[in-house]
Amino acid sequence: MSVTGVKRITIDIEAFEALSRHKAKGESFSQVIKSHFGRRRTGRDLLRILEQLRLTEATADRIEEVVKARRRSPVRSARP
Repeated sequence: MSVTGVKRITIDIEAFEALSRHKAKGESFSQVIKSHFGRRRTGRDLLRILEQLRLTEATADRIEEVVKARRRSPVRSARP
């Protein structure tokens, strides 16, 4: 990673603790901020989040039922 410049900021304890909760081992606070605020989310981000979820089989089955029902539904949203 190339750093072109550095800025120092001051945050209160509550903000620091919130930021710290999202920080993984070996990750910088800059990386945490950029991952949450600095760029658009991608499919890769979704996969990473899904890997962290622990869904029960019943929940996964229900999600699949809803997706299938939506595919069969004649109602479609308007395309922009």
